[in-house]
Amino acid sequence: MTSAGRTPRAVAIIPARYASHRLPGKPLADIAGLPMIVHVMRRTAAASLINDVIVATDDDRIADAVRKHGGTAVMTSADIRSGTDRVARVAATLDGYDIIVNVQGDEPLIPPAMIDQAVRPLIDDRTIEAGTLVRRIARPADLESPNVVKVVLDTTGRCLYFSRSPIPYGRDLPVAELLSRYPVYAHIGLYVFRREFLLQYAELPPTPLERAENLEQLRILEHGHALHATVTGHESIAVDTAEDLERVRSMMG
Repeated sequence: MTSAGRTPRAVAIIPARYASHRLPGKPLADIAGLPMIVHVMRRTAAASLINDVIVATDDDRIADAVRKHGGTAVMTSADIRSGTDRVARVAATLDGYDIIVNVQGDEPLIPPAMIDQAVRPLIDDRTIEAGTLVRRIARPADLESPNVVKVVLDTTGRCLYFSRSPIPYGRDLPVAELLSRYPVYAHIGLYVFRREFLLQYAELPPTPLERAENLEQLRILEHGHALHATVTGHESIAVDTAEDLERVRSMMG
């Protein structure tokens, strides 16, 4: 509850750019007869803790597809540097929402319950400024892949560091034994912010470790703020390549 006794209201904002180095126009990619962004929008709207859903895009074709299927789209500049900045730009124009959820526009299989898991801590604990999701790593290949972002947590669930390198380092332990004996986590790029903190975060300058790892969430930690992590058992698939798209099509066809 808020200080006024009102349950916090959450809006999910889905950033969707047309340009993509590996898969241009992917928000409009057809999956089971619908554009990918429509699948993401509908699954997000099915989350019980989400009050409204907005797609933030830089392309009229994406906005038209969203509106055609009953969704809300807001146009944003193509020059915005990141998805979080795009979300913040829209959030700054909104009133009546306490919590802003950044849902990636390329996850057409995202479970609504996963979104609720990320939102719940900010509803239950008003001291949390921002939250995200992590999953336990089971495969050695995931630990070693630079495409899987690793994260280490403290004992209260706050993120200590993110890296594309394997962390924690197992020293003399074989990788399989490290994964079986210790909690080793991969980051899932879904973020939940208190609105006032998101607007503050968007004004913070990029930081050295953020640049080194090419991970924008490190900006939160380097500027001395906490990022809460919730461990989820849910799985989702991000569509980054043509191969990912075909995999998702086969699962949803």
